[in-house]
Amino acid sequence: MIEATYQSVQCISAAGLHSMAYKQWGDPDNPKVLVCVHGVTRVSGDFDALARAMCDEYRVICPDIVGRGRSGRLALKNLYQIPQYVSDSVTLLARVLKPGEVQAVDWLGTSMGGLIGLVLASLPGNPVRKLVLNDIGPTLNPVALARIGDYIGQDVRFPSFDLAAKFIRDVSVTFGPHSEEEWHKLAADVLRQDDDGMWIRHYDLGLALPFKSSTPESAKSDEASLWTAYDAIRCPTLLVRGADSDLLSPETAQAMTVRGPKAQLAEVPGVGHAPTFTHADQIAIARQFLLSQ
Repeated sequence: MIEATYQSVQCISAAGLHSMAYKQWGDPDNPKVLVCVHGVTRVSGDFDALARAMCDEYRVICPDIVGRGRSGRLALKNLYQIPQYVSDSVTLLARVLKPGEVQAVDWLGTSMGGLIGLVLASLPGNPVRKLVLNDIGPTLNPVALARIGDYIGQDVRFPSFDLAAKFIRDVSVTFGPHSEEEWHKLAADVLRQDDDGMWIRHYDLGLALPFKSSTPESAKSDEASLWTAYDAIRCPTLLVRGADSDLLSPETAQAMTVRGPKAQLAEVPGVGHAPTFTHADQIAIARQFLLSQ
C-alpha cells in the first residue's frame, strides 16, 4: 500500500516560532504539486484516500494547520485566523516548491482549508494554478458558523475510544454516509489520549477564541473582504457543495459561478457540510477537474 512520509517546516507568528507538520505522498521529485488542506477541527489524514488516488499524477502535500494534529500550538490564541494560516502556507510552499521547478501548485481545501486557498489565490503573484473549494465561500450561514464555534470550544473527555468515536460521529453526521471502517478512521485521526488516559480531540481548544470574539460587524467586514478576494482570483476554480449543506447556501454557490473566477459547480447529493473525498465518486470530481487541460 502507498504510504506517506511525515515532515515539518518551521513557521513564524507574532507569538514566535511554531512547527507545521505535513504528510507527503508520491514521488518527492515530482514537480506537479497538489496541496490538500482540512477543515477547522480536522487534520491531514482526512485526505489519505484522495492522496493515494492522486499521487500517480502529483506530489500530494497534506498539512496539519497550526493548532491541530502534529503541528505546534500558538501562544496567542487570537492568531488562529486565516491570515496566519495563509502566512504558514506560504512558508510551506517555499519548502516544497524546489528551485528551478515551475512555481505552481494546485490547491484543494475543505471549509477552512478552502478559505486559506481562496485568500492565497487572490494575492498578486500567487502560485495557485487550479483551486478546488470544498463547501465554502465568502458568505456563510451565521447559524451554522455558531454551531461550529460552539462545538470547537467544548472541552469534552471520554474514558474510552469507543465513546469518543461516537461523539465524533454524532457531530460529523453531515459528512454523509460512511462505512463503519471509515467512521473509525475519521474519529481516530482527530482523537488522542491525554496524560490521564482520557480520550480528547487532537487540537488546541484555543481555536474557539476567534469565533467567540466575532461580532456581527466583524463578520460583515470579513464577508466583504472574502468577496473582494474571491473576485480577484484568476485561476480555474471548482466549487464542490454538499447538496444538503447548512453552511454554504445554494444562492452563494450560484453567485460564485457568475463572479470572480466563475467557478464550476459540482453538488454531492446526500451530503451536508462537507464532502470528505473519501469515496470514489467524490475523488473523481476532483480528479477530472484537476487533470483536465
